[in-house]
Amino acid sequence: MTGSGMGCPDWPKCFGYYIPPTSEEQITWKPNAEFKKGMIIIKNEILFVAEHDVQTSSEFNTKNWEKYTKHDYAKFNKFHTWTEYINRLSSALAGIPLLLMVVFSVFFWKEKKIFTLLSISVLILFLFEAWLGKTVVDTNLKPTVITIHMVAGLVIVAILLYLYFISSNDKNLSTALKETSKNKYNSLFTKLVIVSVIFSLIQIAMGTQVRQFIDEQVKQFGFENKHYSLLEPNFKFYFHRSFTIAIVLVNFGLFYINQMKNLGYKLVNWIVFLLFLETITGILMYYAEFPIGTQAIHLLAGSILFGLQFYLWLQSRRIHNNFS
Repeated sequence: MTGSGMGCPDWPKCFGYYIPPTSEEQITWKPNAEFKKGMIIIKNEILFVAEHDVQTSSEFNTKNWEKYTKHDYAKFNKFHTWTEYINRLSSALAGIPLLLMVVFSVFFWKEKKIFTLLSISVLILFLFEAWLGKTVVDTNLKPTVITIHMVAGLVIVAILLYLYFISSNDKNLSTALKETSKNKYNSLFTKLVIVSVIFSLIQIAMGTQVRQFIDEQVKQFGFENKHYSLLEPNFKFYFHRSFTIAIVLVNFGLFYINQMKNLGYKLVNWIVFLLFLETITGILMYYAEFPIGTQAIHLLAGSILFGLQFYLWLQSRRIHNNFS
């Protein structure tokens, strides 16, 4: 959301470094300097990769360097570089508990095969996400790849929530049934929850397309002229903005039914709050020239909203099964 997707032009390294450069001088060709094999430099707005350890002379020798051909994005911004690096580092750290989850899930294979199968599925999707992250960089932020990258992340969230739901209920069945007794089943409410989940998924996917349009505008006019970011918006933007009306109606429908029928779902209140936050940040981005942090809050709130809606569906489904 900070527009730092190309902060590192290569993957998994960053300008050929395991720890990213902190200044433009480190990745700029200069005479009488040493560069290790695989390091990437910028010269005349072109990326070059050192084919071997290089000791430069007074002139640039093309025999020592190979043009980076996966894309032609050749810019350095310390903020974007380290934001992208932290994003990658966070992803790597997230893989540790996922690996541990798979290891521990094996012990449940005889009793609950679903635990093991879901855990392995999450790990496979996580590795797929890592490959998509590489593809996003190699394609210079291709919109379709970004959308798939985002949706796959939401699928991981959904599976993890489902795994948590069934494992916690399995361990504390009496507690789960006691909590269930506080809620009531309503057919229309459950159907609206399903619609809300689907709508949120569509809206987030479309939002990644709008974000890409904004990034392209920023590249053209510069970050300091971000007020031009929605100059002549395309159909995807208008769809994304107008579709919000449908999302608001569906979720307020959930709130209304929950209150009128006294169903007792506390998550609905959080959903309405996040929906309000989504709307406010969307308005601020459009009318207040993208105040800092609004894009990140907008996407984060949308992702949490999707997760809560999905978990609400699991709760209503459990009550339906109990009543059945």
